[in-house]
Amino acid sequence: MSLIEREQPLLDGLRPDERAALLALGVPRSYASGDVLLPERAPTSYVVAILRGWTVVSVATERGHRLILALRGAGELVGELAAVDRRPRSATVTALGAVDTVVIPGDRFRGFLGASPAVSALVLRQLSSRLRSSDGERRSLASENVLQRLAVRLLELAQRTGRRHPDGSVTIDLPLPQHDLAASVGSTREAVAKALRLLREQGIVRTATRRLVVVDTEPLRLLAGDGTEVV
Repeated sequence: MSLIEREQPLLDGLRPDERAALLALGVPRSYASGDVLLPERAPTSYVVAILRGWTVVSVATERGHRLILALRGAGELVGELAAVDRRPRSATVTALGAVDTVVIPGDRFRGFLGASPAVSALVLRQLSSRLRSSDGERRSLASENVLQRLAVRLLELAQRTGRRHPDGSVTIDLPLPQHDLAASVGSTREAVAKALRLLREQGIVRTATRRLVVVDTEPLRLLAGDGTEVV
């Protein structure tokens, strides 16, 4: 169960000349918080290379809710699946705060992969990694309760986006509002609010508007159980 890519971002894995050549195929574009980079089911095939900031990858459920599948940050590509298979977008990608990108047309991206076997292999590896992560997410939704899933998520966010303090606490700097945190664990805002209240009462976390501090990670690890491999 992981929101954030564990492996090295694809752009960081390219040689400097490969990275420069890939980015030269597109045009720079900036997005404000809440802007949609890629809409679910759209027939477009362009690829977005993220240079700065974070984005949220989400899908709409049959019940009309929103499920967050991943967070994508600097150095990562989004939209490459539709560029490769030329089918409608499988998810929506939304800016979480200010985001700077390069937007690459799908035909240029496909041509670049055809001429660059090494880069093509990296893209396929990234797609495989994301598929495995999606499989793990489905297992988590089927077998873990809200508190367990929330514990895993908080541990991951603390490790990957957190700012550590001398007292051992960790501030999660990613501006993930509570409704998005709920969507990231496949639950309702009310259920996550109840779980957070329990964690606050036990002195495990502190919360404020768009700010969350993990006071003690060890109880979260115990709650997470088998999910602790993400940290």
